[in-house]
Amino acid sequence: MDTILSRKNLVMSGLIEKAFCLSVILGVVCLQAMVMPQAIMADDVLIAHKSHASVDIKGIKEKILVELSPEVRKQKFDEYIKEKYPKAVIKDVRDGVKHIKLTKYYNGRPVRINILEADLKIAKNLEVMPVLSSSDRLQSRRTISTIANSKNAIAAINGTYFKFQSGVPLGTLMIDGKVYTGPVYDRVALGIFDNGFDVARVQLNAALSGSGEKIKVDNINQPRMLSTHVLVYTPEWGKYSPYAPKYGMSLRVADGKITKASANPLDIPENGYVVSGPKKLLQPLLKNKDVKLSIKTVPEWNGVKHIISGGPYLVKNGEVFVDMTAQKLGAIGGRNPRTAVGYTSDNNLILVTADGREGSSIGMTLMELARFMKSLGCIGAINLDGGGSTVMYVDGNVVNKPQVRGGIPLSNALVLSVIENDNDTDVAKSSDESAKDNS
Repeated sequence: MDTILSRKNLVMSGLIEKAFCLSVILGVVCLQAMVMPQAIMADDVLIAHKSHASVDIKGIKEKILVELSPEVRKQKFDEYIKEKYPKAVIKDVRDGVKHIKLTKYYNGRPVRINILEADLKIAKNLEVMPVLSSSDRLQSRRTISTIANSKNAIAAINGTYFKFQSGVPLGTLMIDGKVYTGPVYDRVALGIFDNGFDVARVQLNAALSGSGEKIKVDNINQPRMLSTHVLVYTPEWGKYSPYAPKYGMSLRVADGKITKASANPLDIPENGYVVSGPKKLLQPLLKNKDVKLSIKTVPEWNGVKHIISGGPYLVKNGEVFVDMTAQKLGAIGGRNPRTAVGYTSDNNLILVTADGREGSSIGMTLMELARFMKSLGCIGAINLDGGGSTVMYVDGNVVNKPQVRGGIPLSNALVLSVIENDNDTDVAKSSDESAKDNS
């Protein structure tokens, strides 16, 4: 009997053990079913966190904005401008481009201000670029209307400083990747890229190489400041280079070869340049007469298309920053007509002119202009040539009131031009061919 009972107890204990094991297994399975999604979610969060660390948030924002329909983008821009300039007169220039007129008061006295703000993500067929008054020479001056019309521009402001007698720009000027003039006192400049803007104090990093020598080039197409400087003059300077400095010489370079040396002015070849400087530096290049010219800027600004200098800074990294003394611009202080260019964190372009030197508009100080540019949302902004040069052109008309009606003749301007695409060119060609056929 005891044996039978012990067997029954063994069977029962075995069943209990199996039941317990089965319940544990089922519990584990249920627990996994509950935990797995959370684990997956946790992994997803981890993955998202890791990817977030390597993702450019600004890029995502831009991508989202780009994916908006043109109609929605335009509507949002219109609303943004109305909210930003509540008491101004606002005119549509093109989709994504607004002309704003307003009056501000300083110590109870008025300043007439014209603003052009452009969202180039909406106005995709427009390009911001500096333009010379002449397509083939620096020593030229024309009105802003003439300069704007030469580039099919819908808007323009006067550009960098220039030598009044000759029209030669004073400071860095690059157009379509070509440096026309070098920096003066390393003054601040605006760099224009395909996808935005930057501002920095620009220096020249240029050199001549040949006959085992490497010679620093101090400037390009700029007035000589020191007899020890090595200067390069390109065909845009004019037909002839200036006289060489005392104890100096000039070398005529065509297609990478020195073709003539003299202390007198040399004719500048279309396929080359003239370099002028101290004789002791340049004479070694005559050994084998092969010369290579390298031109870069500091900062190097990879991908930059255009550069236009001015000075001083107005806004740097989103903060008011005016460095007149560092850029040797003490002569432009006080209250005057002003011209400025800046850009926002979303790369909206902002052009500004302020009229001055009259009772109805007294002009602005540089600090007032800097604070105003910051108030418009600029994270980078620079002062351009002002005074009698200050002028803004919009849709065929000068919209501010410069001292000289229509504005004085300028050396250069910063323009917003309509880009002619291949389709436009094809249509134009077809129209011309049709006209010829009909005639």
